[in-house]
Amino acid sequence: MDKYYGWGLPIDISTHGHAIDRLINLLHVFMIVMFVGWFAFFIIALVRFRQRPGHKASYETKHFKAPTYLEIGVAVFEIVLLAGFSMPVWTALKTALPDKSKAVQVRVIAQQFAWNIHYPGPDGVFGKTDPKLIDASNPIGLDRASASAADDIVTVNQLNVPVSAPVLVQLSSKDVIHSFSLQVMRIKQDAIPGQSIPVWFEAKKTGQFEIACAQLCGLGHYRMRGFFNVQEQEDFQKWLAEQAPKA
Repeated sequence: MDKYYGWGLPIDISTHGHAIDRLINLLHVFMIVMFVGWFAFFIIALVRFRQRPGHKASYETKHFKAPTYLEIGVAVFEIVLLAGFSMPVWTALKTALPDKSKAVQVRVIAQQFAWNIHYPGPDGVFGKTDPKLIDASNPIGLDRASASAADDIVTVNQLNVPVSAPVLVQLSSKDVIHSFSLQVMRIKQDAIPGQSIPVWFEAKKTGQFEIACAQLCGLGHYRMRGFFNVQEQEDFQKWLAEQAPKA
């Protein structure tokens, strides 16, 4: 998996990743321009206003219009960046949730320090859960006695999805705030206790990657690493069959 994470951005296997990468690159260019500009101004100020024999410092306030115009220009560009680039990408992802009947539905329940993955099984209905049933062998409190839970699949730190298919994730947390990060999918969303937050993506390439927690969530935060496996549709169905509860 290390070959996918280098010095630059991780590889992009998401159908919407190009828009996010374009925004990231634009931000880097803008910051480089600002760095060069402010550093040049710093050098000019050091040279022009250095201490020299025969020169006396003036404490009178001098109003230069150029810095004001530059600051206004930077503010305008930031507004354009937010309203013209960032908000459209965010809005498109939030409002274009896939049809549940056509998407692979998954629940991801974060905890210190693991990712619990819940698939609804062949019936497409998530089984009932009860916090009273949570223990070491049942991390999400799934009530196997309920009819809809009999075929449900629960894994720990293992998220498998099919390629070229929309995946709808309902994200939540059992304890503290975590951050669900799939870098190759350009997905990052906080998992907040008491909330179920929808996140969706569609992979365009198979491979084995990782799930990271991008929020400091406790002393064991460094151990909160999961595995993200994008498979061909046939391989995904085979994997689901292997994970299905035994009668």
